[in-house]
Amino acid sequence: MRIVFMGTPEIAVASLEAIMDAGFNVVGVVTAPDKPAGRGRKIQYSDVKKFALEKGLHLMQPANLKSEEFLQELTALQPRVQVVVAFRMLPKAVWSLAPMGTFNLHASLLPQYRGAAPINWAIINGETKSGVTTFFLDQEIDTGRIIDAKETPIYPDDTAGTLHDRLKTTGARLVVETLEKILEGKIATTEQSKLQTENTELKKAPKIFREDCRIKWDRPAREIQNLIRGLNPVPGAFTEIQLNNEEVFMMKVFDARPIIENHRYEVGKLLTDNKNYIKISTADGFIDILTMQAAGKKRMKTPDFLRGYDFP
Repeated sequence: MRIVFMGTPEIAVASLEAIMDAGFNVVGVVTAPDKPAGRGRKIQYSDVKKFALEKGLHLMQPANLKSEEFLQELTALQPRVQVVVAFRMLPKAVWSLAPMGTFNLHASLLPQYRGAAPINWAIINGETKSGVTTFFLDQEIDTGRIIDAKETPIYPDDTAGTLHDRLKTTGARLVVETLEKILEGKIATTEQSKLQTENTELKKAPKIFREDCRIKWDRPAREIQNLIRGLNPVPGAFTEIQLNNEEVFMMKVFDARPIIENHRYEVGKLLTDNKNYIKISTADGFIDILTMQAAGKKRMKTPDFLRGYDFP
């Protein structure tokens, strides 16, 4: 079974490696073009490209997935199945090419959390479970026939980072199991509409922008904590606090504890002993900030930051 794999970030590498370890024949890898990154704007390879080069796999990096040159190269590889993990939306000319289908691994329990950031939004919304789903690609993004799924709990102390790492491993196993079912002709798919009722609320997982990361202190403390967890380690929840001397203090928050209690402060008030704690008032209590990053500083525990900074 000739397989072409498409993916870009670290989560995709786990699936590609699992496919190869299971003995499947990967005849080609498609990943994103190289991009300049960091302060030095040095050209960076994607995680998938690094792995493909290390393993000596046939590599393609098309800027345009509809280009005649790319489609000819892909067709020449004669893939029977194509596997997509954390890549971009494919045109029909690509996903319809493989006679045994093109399937995608998505980091949610579809049809919930269709979109670019399912891991983040599941935690932001306070979900207690998540999972991974394999499905055949179709015209509309994340809507194709479901092949299989695996569920995992979201623990109270999970962050987007810890859930990502767990789903990376679970997803790699599911990809291999899906390939085995395709190879054995044991595929039984489910239309996503069959998993919805009239009362089903479909939650979305769109790309996260800067304003999505801004902490709104007039929200309940547990909701704010979920936002912080869901944006840790990247891009990070942030706030801009007006201090008594009219200075605006900007920081990212990576770990925090909600304190539910009545108080007399206006929301968004920063309280600190300048030694051990920074607390900010919310609609129903406080957020005790445990790990943070002030503008121009590195990420650190709050007491460590306060050893070098005094709030007015």
